[in-house]
Amino acid sequence: MNLPFFDSEEPVTVRNTGLRYGIILGLVSIAYFLLLVVSGVNTADGWGRWSSLLLNAGILVLGQIYFRQNGDGYMSYGQGMGISFWMGALSSFILSVFTYVYIKFIDSDFLLMMEDIQRAAMEERGMSDEQIDQAMEMVAKFSTPEWIFVFGVLGGIIGVLLVGLLVTIFTQKPNRSMPE
Repeated sequence: MNLPFFDSEEPVTVRNTGLRYGIILGLVSIAYFLLLVVSGVNTADGWGRWSSLLLNAGILVLGQIYFRQNGDGYMSYGQGMGISFWMGALSSFILSVFTYVYIKFIDSDFLLMMEDIQRAAMEERGMSDEQIDQAMEMVAKFSTPEWIFVFGVLGGIIGVLLVGLLVTIFTQKPNRSMPE
C-alpha cells in the first residue's frame, strides 16, 4: 500500500519531504498537545511552549537529514528553508484542525482554563484589576475556536520557519561543485 508522500519510488523533493515530515510533525504535535492537556500544563507558555519548539527542531532535523540522505547528498540553505515551510504549513494545519475540533466539540472548558491561567499570570505580574479586566476583554475577542485556528496556522508556519532558520545552519550541506 502506497501512502501519499511516503512512496519511496517518488523522487525526493523539497516539497514532498516537507509534506512527509509535516504529517509526522502534525501527528506528533497532536499527541504532545493531548499529553500537556492531560497533565494540566499550560500549552502556550513556559516549558510547555519551549519544549514544543524543541520537538519541532528535532523533527525538522530528521526531515532535512532524510532529504540529504535520499537525494543527492546535498541540501542548500534555501532547500532547508523550503522543507521548513512545507513542514510548518502542513503540521500547523493538522494541529489547528485538531485543536478546533477539540475546543469546539470535545472540551469547551479548555478556553476558560486558559483564561484562568492568563489571569493568574497577570496577577503575578502585579497588574491592577482594571488592567486585567481590560486585557481579558481583548483576549476574549480572539479566544474563539475560529480565531485559534487562524492564529494556529499562521503561528505554526512562522514558528517552524524561525526554528528552521537555526536548524538549517547546522544541517545544510551545500554542493560546492555547483555554481549558485
